[in-house]
Amino acid sequence: QYKACHAAVWPEVAQQIKQCGIEDYSIFYDDITGLLFGTYKYIGYDYAGDMERMAENPKVREWWKMTDSFQESIVPGAVSSEAGVPSWWKSMEEVFYQA
Repeated sequence: QYKACHAAVWPEVAQQIKQCGIEDYSIFYDDITGLLFGTYKYIGYDYAGDMERMAENPKVREWWKMTDSFQESIVPGAVSSEAGVPSWWKSMEEVFYQA
């Protein structure tokens, strides 16, 4: 179901992502472990502010509620994407990059 809903992302959600300075956003799924991995480029100037604006959008919050129901976070104490802290998604250290 998670893959199916992402095949038809709601236009309001896609627009908000772009308005918050996020580009080249991809989510990968490993069918053996069931893990999701997301990556994107942030081109804005105020990441915290842009993420607050993202969370203020009612359609985005509705989207998060729906997509959260198809997954579980590996972050201890994470309750939902909307709750915010701790984050539903775990940040990872970049160990290699080549432009």
